[in-house]
Amino acid sequence: MASQEPGHRIARSLGVRLAFGYGAIFVASTLLISVLAYRLLERSLIERDHEIVRVKLADYAARFDSTGVDGLSQAVAAEQASGSDERVFVRLVSSNAEVVLASVPSAWGSYDLGQLGDGQTGIEGWQSVPARNAPVLLEVATRRLPGGVFLQVGRTTLERDRTLRQVRDLLGVLLGSVVVLGLIGGSAITWTTFAPLRHLLDTLREITRTGRFEARVPADGGRDVLSELARVSNQMLERIQTLVGGMRGALDSVAHDLRTPIARLRSRAETALLTEGDENACREALADVVEESDRVSSLLTTLMDISEAETGVMQLRLTPVDVAEVCAETLDLYEDVAEQKRITLTSAAPTGLIVNADRPRLRQVLANLVDNAVKYTPSGGHVAINAGPSEDGGQSFGSVTITVADTGPGIAPEHVDHIWDRLYRGDVGGEPGLGLGLSLVRAIVTAHGGKVEVETHLGQGTTFRVVLPAAGS
Repeated sequence: MASQEPGHRIARSLGVRLAFGYGAIFVASTLLISVLAYRLLERSLIERDHEIVRVKLADYAARFDSTGVDGLSQAVAAEQASGSDERVFVRLVSSNAEVVLASVPSAWGSYDLGQLGDGQTGIEGWQSVPARNAPVLLEVATRRLPGGVFLQVGRTTLERDRTLRQVRDLLGVLLGSVVVLGLIGGSAITWTTFAPLRHLLDTLREITRTGRFEARVPADGGRDVLSELARVSNQMLERIQTLVGGMRGALDSVAHDLRTPIARLRSRAETALLTEGDENACREALADVVEESDRVSSLLTTLMDISEAETGVMQLRLTPVDVAEVCAETLDLYEDVAEQKRITLTSAAPTGLIVNADRPRLRQVLANLVDNAVKYTPSGGHVAINAGPSEDGGQSFGSVTITVADTGPGIAPEHVDHIWDRLYRGDVGGEPGLGLGLSLVRAIVTAHGGKVEVETHLGQGTTFRVVLPAAGS
């Protein structure tokens, strides 16, 4: 458990950082939007108040021009008595700085109107006067009227400040809620996002603990990076499992089949050591040792080739290969052996039949098949290599089929399913061999993306059929 703690701490630390990161971005975005909205509302309210003042100022100026001070006084009194939300401060100052008319709604509080001066300052502009008992302002616009009279109309910020204070309180509650929701949402997103990583970590930890590669990372059908990581990890684990299985199989096969040749080596070496004065016996024993050494070397090389091909690590140099040429080379290789056994070798492969293959490996496949055919075909028999485009009802379009047929005794039904197994020899009638030839054939053909099949009848011979991709397919 102690070894798991650092991983858990790292996961928790990264998760916490991401959760706070998501939350911080969410909160910062909300805060920015709130500030912009607040400033927009504040500007809108200011503009609304100023517009009310400008409209009232124009209206009262027109009223003064038409009805004089009395008419203006009556209009102001009627406005104040109406209780309208658009009530304003009004003051009329004569040319000699005498206040002719002044009206301030009582609910607005007390202001030091002396700060407005005599109207000479701020003409056609704005002035602000603070209240004596509250943190509000009286914003006043001044206009010069004919005859040197100054008309001042203003509006308090009391309602505006109250509205903005309510909005600030609401935004404060909203921002607090956003912080909580941001942290919760960030944690939820982080937990969900990290799920594939946690599954991967648990799977790798289980494999490390048990040494078994059967475990797989749960993967959904998503197209995001983490889903792809889970799928690639599973592919990697399958690859590793295949490689490890191949290694174990090769080691088991080597351990099983090396016992006999090693025992023979030891026996012949002991014979040579116990032979006194018989030079011929020593030479014969040493020759047997060399022969067994070659057998062991061949066994190891073949087993390694099979393991490499089955696990997908065999290095294949794929090039366009003319099948007819390889078939001819293979027949030339076994011509002398066939002649000694009075076996006829024939080849029927059209020129220009090209496959994508590793030429030495393809020759090795055909050589193993021809070697078996010659070995088990009785004297006077016939071995034939044929090749041509595949004709399987369109199922193998773009492939080439190579057949190696003999007139031997055939393979017994109980052995057919096992001939591809490593070190399986069945009833070989005393013929020498390692029992690895057909295993190697299938492994190499499969590594080329092809397949190999067998058709046999007792007393009528055996036909091996190799199907390989054609060049350009």
